[in-house]
Amino acid sequence: MTTNEHLTRIVIVGNGMVGHHFVEQLIQQSNEVYGKNQFHITVLSAEPRLAYDRVHLSEYFSGKTADELSLTSAEHYQELGVDFQVNARVDQIDKQAKMVTIESGAVFEYDKLILATGSFPFVPPIPGNDQPHCLVYRTIEDLEAISASAKVSKVGVVVGGGLLGLEAANALKEAGLKTHVVEFAPQLMAVQVDVSGGRVLKDKIEELGVEVHTQKATQSIEAGENSRYKMVFADGEILETDMILFSAGIRPQDKLAREFGIVIGERGGIVVNDHCLTSDPDIYAIGECALWNNFIFGLVAPGYTMARAAASNIVGGDVVFEGADMSTKLKLMGVEVGSIGDAHAREHGAQTYTYEDQVAGVYKKIVINAETNKLTGAVLVGDTGDYDTLLQYALNEIDLPEFPESLILPSFGDAAPTLGADALPETAMICSCHNVTKGDIIASLDGGACDLAEIKSCTKASTGCGGCAALLKSVTDSELEKRGVEVKKDICEHFAYSRQELYHMVQIGQIKTFDELLSKHGSGIGCEVCKPAAASILASIWNDFVLEKPHVTLQDTNDTYLANMQKNGTYSVVPRIAGGEITPDKLIVLGQVAKKYNLYTKVTGGQRIDLFGARVEQLPLIWEELIEAGFETGHAYAKSLRTVKSCVGSTWCRYGVQDSVGQAIDLENRYKGLRSPHKLKFAVSGCTRECAEAQSKDIGVIATENGWNLYVCGNGGMKPRHADLFATDLDTETLVKYIDRVLMFYVRTADRLQRTSVWMENMEGGLDYLKDVVINDSLGLGAELEQQMQHVVDTYQCEWKTAVTSEQSRKRFRQFVNSEKSDANIIFVEERDQIRPATEIEIDQILGVKKPVKAAATSINIVEVE
Repeated sequence: MTTNEHLTRIVIVGNGMVGHHFVEQLIQQSNEVYGKNQFHITVLSAEPRLAYDRVHLSEYFSGKTADELSLTSAEHYQELGVDFQVNARVDQIDKQAKMVTIESGAVFEYDKLILATGSFPFVPPIPGNDQPHCLVYRTIEDLEAISASAKVSKVGVVVGGGLLGLEAANALKEAGLKTHVVEFAPQLMAVQVDVSGGRVLKDKIEELGVEVHTQKATQSIEAGENSRYKMVFADGEILETDMILFSAGIRPQDKLAREFGIVIGERGGIVVNDHCLTSDPDIYAIGECALWNNFIFGLVAPGYTMARAAASNIVGGDVVFEGADMSTKLKLMGVEVGSIGDAHAREHGAQTYTYEDQVAGVYKKIVINAETNKLTGAVLVGDTGDYDTLLQYALNEIDLPEFPESLILPSFGDAAPTLGADALPETAMICSCHNVTKGDIIASLDGGACDLAEIKSCTKASTGCGGCAALLKSVTDSELEKRGVEVKKDICEHFAYSRQELYHMVQIGQIKTFDELLSKHGSGIGCEVCKPAAASILASIWNDFVLEKPHVTLQDTNDTYLANMQKNGTYSVVPRIAGGEITPDKLIVLGQVAKKYNLYTKVTGGQRIDLFGARVEQLPLIWEELIEAGFETGHAYAKSLRTVKSCVGSTWCRYGVQDSVGQAIDLENRYKGLRSPHKLKFAVSGCTRECAEAQSKDIGVIATENGWNLYVCGNGGMKPRHADLFATDLDTETLVKYIDRVLMFYVRTADRLQRTSVWMENMEGGLDYLKDVVINDSLGLGAELEQQMQHVVDTYQCEWKTAVTSEQSRKRFRQFVNSEKSDANIIFVEERDQIRPATEIEIDQILGVKKPVKAAATSINIVEVE
């Protein structure tokens, strides 16, 4: 290590997720060893931007911006003392002089060089593959090209049916194209799942409207007759398309190392040892460009581990890279897929248990060793609820229960064996993104950490993908309790009670206001945590108008204005369209209102029409016009029932067996006023083809020949979860009774901002316990829960209508307290014939503010603020 007068020069080629993680690791480890950063770090990114999240790249097509995907910023690197260059592709390495040169000619000297060049998409050598609209799926620039092509295309084909291919297919589907997947192998995701799992996956994806073509070898891409191109297959068949997206795997980006004498593997990849050192003692390779033990690791977690190992070696530490678990849990196009260890049962003597539910589209397989006492692999398609437990059995070589099949069967005896926090050894990996074991958590607690927030801060556990959050909390709480520390469930510093306890206090004590609750059971003046929680509880029980004087100061911004605030300070207006059914007259009114107030208009995935860009003073005027046309609030701003999605059911569809639209409308009208701990979404499908996607909702209803199947506690969002089958072949009266009980039990017992899925998973006994409470009325609460729900139904009011008819409430809807003027800082520009909020650069240009230009701006159509 050099002295402070000459910091060791570190040059990092590549700034993907792994390259960025290396920067953070090197600075962190240097601070731990030397008390400060001992390195001069230079990052060279070939892309025009700094590191961003490739794992969630497909979210770009569902509205996430490049900035929101970003993992760092120029300001953050400046704070860390890191020099960086973008658009800086390295084209020369001088190993003797220890210098790298970028295409512009700039030269950078190094003491240690880190190659984090990643990988590039493999494009099969098919004649015609280099034509316009033949694209790849790898970078944000690729996504921009796909988006541009999608605007002038109707049909898209993805070549490749692996993990990346299915993500790419989802991107095309999100872009509105008729989508096909073409795969050379006999099945989808051949690396991760077995033949049977691949079949189930194919069926589920085709149900979503994506056509899958397996065992297809493309011979050429030629001009099409009805579309831009036609793909000619080896079997003589053709497929016409306007766009072709190649996602047939990746290849290590090893060109630079290959050209300048660094050892490369026989099939590519920069050869590294356990310290991630290459054949040159001063050059490291990490991530997808690196070949360790003749293996390329295509997941981010192993890349992060390589980054830690390389950083440790540079600072004199002893961390090494010893391979990585390639188990995967993901959700592709709404379909849950999990793969663990020896998924194909290739180990000698391996035996398997399989479970398949063809109706629900669920396939599960576990692989055990020849001695039948250890789990060595698993495949899960359609339901990954067992993934975490199975992964811990496999990673930690935990002895299997007497009946291993109980781990995947939906019900076996009293209940499937669970693996609690205490059953895990200290070597159990809790967070694979940041390599945090149970032992690391224990060490942090022994070192002084005393709550979950401190554990996250010092270990970084659950700050990556977030998938380990529940397990991390379970381990932390368990270890704290062992140390005699009371694990508090206080809602905040002002109330020494959980949300459930506060709910009972309000109900039993007949408490009607927050002030009364605070004076009887709390202290201080309240905060942004307890006030909205109390507001929700009061609304759930008494159903008073949320903008009445005792309640209005408790609400968050959205509830205060009965609309969702957007990024530029305007609001969206979302009228209720029960079941997605709307008359032509009402549809015309929505268009007239949107045109009159110049609102951005969007049809949502929940079968609603959202109107964006309303200024606060316009809200009552817009509501009045909508109310006059028969609309009411859609509660899009509230923690309450948002939507009940439906297909057209037996009324129109040849497959429908029940009137799903009528049922959806009835359910939406019944529960539309219910305030709850978190937002609620329903769906009703008219048959098991499941076009309304009911099994991804908090309450899902699917028609059968004999009635309705009820699914509960599913959700989309940040951590998607498949709903569980709760009861089958119900008549409508029983269906409504069960939903009443489930929802009101949830409202009474869930924690603040807790989704129904997490609520059920955290209950002792889970689904079986909930069934016992609701169906068997084991707690004797059934009638009471139904009565409480009926009160909510009977006291429903349209909050928009109440607001516009109250002079006191209308006073809130002004931009300025002492003026009737509008906010001149709200500026829109026109894009695709509709308005959108102007960016900061565009606002500066419009207002004539002179600032350093960061990026070239496109031509701008200014939309005047009236």
